[in-house]
Amino acid sequence: MDEQTIPVTVLSGMLGAGKTTTLNHLLHESGDLDLAVLVNDMGEVNVDADLVAESSDISADEEELIELSNGCICCELRGDLLDAIGGLTRDRDFDAIVVESTGVAEPLPVAQTLTLGFDQSNLDPTEFYEETGIEPLENCHLDTAVTVVDAHQFNEAMQSDEILDDDGTKKHLGDLLVEQVEFCDVLLLNKCDLVDEATLDGIEGTLEVLQPRAEIVRTTHGRIDIDEVIDTGRFDFEAASRSAGWIRELQEPHESAEEEHGVTSFVFEARRPFHPERFADLLDAFPESVVRSKGHFWLAGREERALMLNVAGKSIRVAPAGAWVASLPPEERMEQFEAYPELEETWDDEWGDRGTRLVVIGTDIDHGPIRNHLEASLLTNEEMGADWGAFDDRFPTFEPSEEAGGGSEDVEHDGREEIGIAD
Repeated sequence: MDEQTIPVTVLSGMLGAGKTTTLNHLLHESGDLDLAVLVNDMGEVNVDADLVAESSDISADEEELIELSNGCICCELRGDLLDAIGGLTRDRDFDAIVVESTGVAEPLPVAQTLTLGFDQSNLDPTEFYEETGIEPLENCHLDTAVTVVDAHQFNEAMQSDEILDDDGTKKHLGDLLVEQVEFCDVLLLNKCDLVDEATLDGIEGTLEVLQPRAEIVRTTHGRIDIDEVIDTGRFDFEAASRSAGWIRELQEPHESAEEEHGVTSFVFEARRPFHPERFADLLDAFPESVVRSKGHFWLAGREERALMLNVAGKSIRVAPAGAWVASLPPEERMEQFEAYPELEETWDDEWGDRGTRLVVIGTDIDHGPIRNHLEASLLTNEEMGADWGAFDDRFPTFEPSEEAGGGSEDVEHDGREEIGIAD
């Protein structure tokens, strides 16, 4: 971290979690710190910015408060975000900047924007940037990514079927909540006064498994020590990108024993494909106690490309996950072997690298039955010799342009589809 540049804290969280309340508390407790605030709101009228202005001494007239309205800074307003940050840091030497995201924003693309600036391949330079040539991130650095979680609504949100609209992009409530939890340095578990201790312990246990790297702080009415979230030096893009619990579980698979709050996990691996109809039926009836499942899988009839499964609460999505190395031309396959020598250790003479690796995380889940259902969804010995193209396949298909996007790990939503298999 460059101590000579201005630290930036990003506040993320669902609508109603308490981001604005937390921000106002930070402003009241800032003392001699000279803070600038940038508030993002999806509406044409930035209600949160008005609340910040009314509840503190900060003022848009003094260029301490900037509003970014009618859009989201994780997608269409990324360039505006950089322009605003560049304007703030060019004109005044603030002690810190706090960015409050809209409730439907995903923190990863916001962090990517505040780390890479206009160097992102899918972000066109703004008119201001082209005219001035001023690098917006020259005088600041992303210092802390904070996610505010509503303890009172957490369990309900995870089991909700609600679909949010981010300017035309549909986002499942539970899926968005998990994405906000999985990419952060600090988790503020807010509204703890509305939840009993046992429930709080259970929620905290789930959060610890979903995001083992983050510091979890319980708060009421957004009251947090300013040193916990401003100028902490905690942010590291690479570490944050790889710190989600499902990623760690796939890297170091183990069958976790029953833990204090009943949150456990296991990794399912198989070297034969799923039967598309049986696997679809299983996902239709996936246990509600599973709060997270993610990984790649092999579907019979789709021998060229892997698919990615992404389960968060009641949201179940499938996306393209790239070509199997075994399906590549010989020259490209050799390049992969040279780049990833560990491939040879698990390479199958007939099927190559095709297979399934899924992590399953849940509360009070019975591992045995879920494993049995997954294994029963694989092709039988007899089906391995059948015509796989004749199987009923209700999974979404993807155009080549979607597959080239890299699937569900991209910050954009291209190629990801809610399964809705039962419909």
